[in-house]
Amino acid sequence: MADQQGKTDDIPKHPDPQEFARSMQEIAEHGQRLVSDFLSRQASGQPTMPFGDPLNVGEAFLDMTARMMANPSKIMEAQFNLWQEYMALWQNAAQRWLGQETEPLVQPEKGDYRFRDEMWQENEVYDFIKQSYLLTSRWMLGLVHDVEGQDSPVAKKVDFYTRQFVDAMAPTNFVMTNPQVLRTAIETNGESLLHGLEHMLADLERGKGQLRITMTDEEAFKVGENIVTTPGSVVYENRLMQLIQYSPTTEMVNKRPLLIVPPWINKYYILDLREKNSFIRWAVSQGHTVFTISWVNPDESYRDVTFDDYLMEGPVAALDAIEEATGERTVNAIGYCLGGTLLGVLLAWLHAKGQGDRVASATHFTTMLDFSDPGELGVFIDPTTLEHLEKEMFERGYLDGAEMATTFNMLRSNDLIWSFVVNNYLMGKEPFPFDLLYWNSDSTRMPAAMHSFYLRRFYLENALREPGAVRVAGVDVDLSKVKTPAYFLSAREDHIAPWISTFRGSHLYSGPVKFVLAASGHIAGVINPPAANKYCHWTSSSRSKNPETWLGAATTHQGSWWPDWAKWVDKHGGGPVPARHPGNGLAAIEDAPGRYVKMRAV
Repeated sequence: MADQQGKTDDIPKHPDPQEFARSMQEIAEHGQRLVSDFLSRQASGQPTMPFGDPLNVGEAFLDMTARMMANPSKIMEAQFNLWQEYMALWQNAAQRWLGQETEPLVQPEKGDYRFRDEMWQENEVYDFIKQSYLLTSRWMLGLVHDVEGQDSPVAKKVDFYTRQFVDAMAPTNFVMTNPQVLRTAIETNGESLLHGLEHMLADLERGKGQLRITMTDEEAFKVGENIVTTPGSVVYENRLMQLIQYSPTTEMVNKRPLLIVPPWINKYYILDLREKNSFIRWAVSQGHTVFTISWVNPDESYRDVTFDDYLMEGPVAALDAIEEATGERTVNAIGYCLGGTLLGVLLAWLHAKGQGDRVASATHFTTMLDFSDPGELGVFIDPTTLEHLEKEMFERGYLDGAEMATTFNMLRSNDLIWSFVVNNYLMGKEPFPFDLLYWNSDSTRMPAAMHSFYLRRFYLENALREPGAVRVAGVDVDLSKVKTPAYFLSAREDHIAPWISTFRGSHLYSGPVKFVLAASGHIAGVINPPAANKYCHWTSSSRSKNPETWLGAATTHQGSWWPDWAKWVDKHGGGPVPARHPGNGLAAIEDAPGRYVKMRAV
């Protein structure tokens, strides 16, 4: 029993009951005043909550239930297995209370940090709560995952929203079942709960009645001052983008400039956060004359802007401006995510126009050209959901950036939603200043016409992979005609552009392709500077069109893939020339990063 006493000593001592009661009463009264003040401020202009089932979740669950009831024996088997596991858990818990050592029946998955507080392991009650939750969630997810006869889209939707429910119900998300939250409340005499309420009400007010969780200290960063600081100038602009040319840091540079086409679904500066992790700054140091497109943050006046406009006023306009600035007709190009999809369309468009020589090499970061398996984003893209989304977009003129951010956050809800609920609201702590989360919160809008075309033609219909099925700017797009040497960089744990899909897309071109797979996800797999010496990447000489066969033959390399890409792209550099400076060809309009990237969606 000595061990039992030691564990009890680890639990924080409770304050004087009368003092704690008085403190909690004062906090309750203060909290009531805060809520009343908030409600009075929201009395006018209260947002209307959507009715119905715009995401078509109900129909998916009804279909699952019908199929599940068609096989009642499987449900009974699952129920019996859960009952047996609970009996074993009760037995383990009883043995622990008697001071015996037991092995846990279930453990959190690798990378699940919700239960890292030592009390989840050392205290018998919390250990029982944790294991019962993990057993129940495993049972629930297994039950819906194993339903026979469901088509893939319905199964994925049910699985996704079941996981959302399971994550939301975690004991870590509630005051009375989270030891860290309780400990903090006791140590602060309840002040942490009051601060948490203040944070929640502030986020509700910021979202005009809808909860917009603050993920970082947004006052800690200023674009162009302590983030996004690579020197350069805006040398061209139109209504959709500014083109930034960066100042050289080497005496000689590659003859062919490097054009970066970022996604417009978020801002380009994920490639230029800080000096230590800026891909743009690093590419400049490797002897490239780097140009980057900085997309505008559109408002309702852009409602009729099309995908054609993004092609012609984006990379096509950038190629013309680069030629005027440097005298070079041919560039090496990089496209990231949606920017990479646009780059693929650009290559097909240029080849159809007889101008395929304008891009010497194309690099695709986590880019889908084949959307047959869009991953969990496919949950949000079916005819019913898309019709609802289009109705909202065309009424407003754009897709709101906050809605897009919420969608992406749901893909990693424990990391990007519930961890902040615990930290900000239950613990009452201030968000930590983190440049990546500042960028993640700096959302952008999507013009209605463009985004509708993109979602329907690419995601829903997967028409881009079919030769001539998509027409853009007067050209029937045929990716099979693209002969440009290409480098595809994908990330093994990417939840936005699954590497299996990006791998399939890499086989749509007819020119030479090098496929490289990085460890980690959509952001960390790409933004991985060599100096960090993190993760690994895989390369393979296999020509197999089967991704698993390709990976099975691949060689593992420790560290960043950046040096591998640098060697590859140098072969297409065109030889050395004296460094070029912004303003020598096209007049500088303003210093980098320019005005467009500073436009915030509010």
